[in-house]
Formats: sequence, C-alpha cells, structure tokens
Amino acid sequence: MSRKIEMTGKQYGRLTVIRQKGQDAKNADLLWECQCSCGNVVVVDGSRLRGGYVRSCGCLRRELARQRYVNNKDFTKNMGNAKNLRNEDGIMVSSLKESPRNTSGVVGVSYDKATDRWLARLMYQGKYVLLKSFETKSEAVAARKQAETIYWHRTSQVNENELQVN
Repeated sequence: MSRKIEMTGKQYGRLTVIRQKGQDAKNADLLWECQCSCGNVVVVDGSRLRGGYVRSCGCLRRELARQRYVNNKDFTKNMGNAKNLRNEDGIMVSSLKESPRNTSGVVGVSYDKATDRWLARLMYQGKYVLLKSFETKSEAVAARKQAETIYWHRTSQVNENELQVN
C-alpha cells in the first residue's frame, strides 16, 4: 500500500496545488488540481508534478516556443507565406535542418527507446517515402541518405519501386 504525499499548497514551476482531485485510473497515481500563475486551473498527475515533467498549464511551452520563433531568423522571414517554408527545389526546410532536439546528428534519423531501434524517415510531396526502423544507427543513416538521393537529387521521375517503405 502506498503512502499519500501531501502536496496541497506546494508550488511546482508555475503551478500551485489547490487540492486532491481523484486518482488516475491507469496508474493509480493521485491527481491534483493546480492553479497556474497565468490563472488557468488544470488537473495534473502528482508524480509528473514532483518529477518536474509538468511545470505549467501549457503557457510556459507556448512562451518558450514564441521566443524560439522570434529569435529564429529563418523562421520569421517565412512567417505568413507557406511557400517560403520550402527551398528552391520544393523540399521542406524542416527536412533539411537539424533540430536542436536531434540527438543522432542526422536529420530524419532518431532512436526509439521503447523498441531499442533506430528510425529513418523522409517525407516527399507530403507523403512519407521512408518510414522504417533499423537495428543500427548506420543502417538508418544509410537508408535516409539513399532516400534523399532518390527523391531529392534526381531530376527525372522517381521510380517508387527503388525504395521500399515498410
């Protein structure tokens, strides 16, 4: 039997705990009603609060995103014009630039902890032409590079049989 951790009145980031508000049906954690410094009221899982995974009602994430957008000259020059989000070859700029969250060092390649596999993905003309998992990072990188060559660097019509999407 677990012991209740009293959280009423405590502050976690921008959230101040008001009262207990039931129990999560999935994991049996206690839920807590919290008031955000912006005025919104939200119900949050207690372990997520204590672990620092939830620090606001969502307003903090929006503020940080807004700051990143304002400081990103490539993004702000493209605001308001969807055509500017593609380069001269029609390729989405987001597919070409490495995100600050990227830990693999290769755009379109990531590691999935849940499956312990490497993922490679590439979108072309609004559809995934590569969305596959691999045992090793090198296999995923090679698949991404092959897909880039097939779909981005060839002027002739793409033969869709050249790259199998699983």
